[in-house]
Amino acid sequence: MTTLPTQSLGVVAHAAGDLRVEPVALAPARPDEAVVEIAYGGICGSDLHYWQHGAAGESILKAPMLLGHEVVGTVAAAAADGSGPAAGTAVAVHPATPGPGDGSKYPSDRPNLSPGCTYLGSAARFPHTEGAFARYINLPTRMLRELPESLTLRRAALVEPASVAWHAVSRAGDVAGKRVLVIGSGPIGALIIAVLKRAGAAEIVAVDMHEKPLEIARDVGASRTLMATDAEAIAAVEADVCLESSGNHYGLASAVRGAARGGRVVMVGLLPSGEQPALISLAITRELELVGSFRFNDEIDEVIAALADGSLYADPVMTHEYAAADALEAFGMARDSSQSGKVLLRFNDAE
Repeated sequence: MTTLPTQSLGVVAHAAGDLRVEPVALAPARPDEAVVEIAYGGICGSDLHYWQHGAAGESILKAPMLLGHEVVGTVAAAAADGSGPAAGTAVAVHPATPGPGDGSKYPSDRPNLSPGCTYLGSAARFPHTEGAFARYINLPTRMLRELPESLTLRRAALVEPASVAWHAVSRAGDVAGKRVLVIGSGPIGALIIAVLKRAGAAEIVAVDMHEKPLEIARDVGASRTLMATDAEAIAAVEADVCLESSGNHYGLASAVRGAARGGRVVMVGLLPSGEQPALISLAITRELELVGSFRFNDEIDEVIAALADGSLYADPVMTHEYAAADALEAFGMARDSSQSGKVLLRFNDAE
């Protein structure tokens, strides 16, 4: 039987500009929780926002919070109630917990939209939902997805963000044989391109401000790339479908301009809260469909299978790897989109 520690090294956001690598307690697991030894964690844009601004959108830090939701690892101790995978099983993590919240109406088959949904490493509610950037973490077994032997833990570190991309492409409808424009080629944009390639898109045009993300975009399936400053070339694409993953209103404007008449624009990148400028008149006169995409549901199971069988090729998205003890350096690299794609933290040699 594995002897578990009472604490392990974690990555904690205390306030804007205050990120610490420090011991975090490992409490006794509840009956429906397994103890997972985290192998890898991917740094997400929300993690960067908590570090840089003390908030991610309207989710504001009110107390120190363990970051991280893109994690994979191995079950160190199975749940006491007998649910979930056995000790020694490699797992990915679905970080959402749907809930009714205030009772607001939402489609029952889309739990990602449930008003009370929580997410690992989120300050949307208080007390905050602690994340999983620690060597050992207790997780409900319903969050765990067993990994096939053919899928390495390192490659599986992309499961969560690739599920976001998979959901976004599903919101675009059937893309087979179509011309698709992807605005923003950071990790989510690049994963969207990889999913589009697998889904049979005939032409994929990637846009970004920097050459490094465009290089990654080409490696995972982009037919051609454009600089975000080339407004004329973007407008000339006339894409059947546009996916906006830059998360700013300039990117949304590019997506609207780059869409063909009658096309669909899927909004993936989370814009700042409050009113945003938008080319609504152009969307109206072109009869564009503007569609939101938020997180994911059961797509995670399809993503695991596709990564395992090699039909979803996304390895170039992972550009850097750091020991968790060097998280400050890793976050600095992840912030620089001109140099990095997905930056991984490695926890299994952190102590």
